[in-house]
Amino acid sequence: MDQPINATDLAGLKVMVIDDSKTIRRTAETLLKQEGCEVITATDGFEALGKIADHHPRIIFIDIMMPRLDGYQTCALIKHNRIFKEIPVIMLSSKDGLFDRARGRIVGSDQYLTKPFTREELLAAIRRHRDKAA
Repeated sequence: MDQPINATDLAGLKVMVIDDSKTIRRTAETLLKQEGCEVITATDGFEALGKIADHHPRIIFIDIMMPRLDGYQTCALIKHNRIFKEIPVIMLSSKDGLFDRARGRIVGSDQYLTKPFTREELLAAIRRHRDKAA
């Protein structure tokens, strides 16, 4: 079935983590860096949009509940941009409801992870989408 990922598989892969929680950003960043990823972080959608333009991440993890520009709005802006619309966007939320998942799909998200996520879930999401992100 799924092959285990080793650090060389993900070496240099640019991944963005957008979350207003410092703990979530740090946790994801630490896990991803251990796998060889280059990690860009942002605290909200406004900060993220500028960094996406500057860094061109290959996969984006985005929290739903954030101040100013929430995850749904940010995802919609990414997916409506002709340059960035192909970047896989994985929604992160502490909510696991059908409505939240459906709303994520409507704005174009590629996957939905429930917080707290495990290292395996984070890496499986990257494995699932990294070929699309090439």
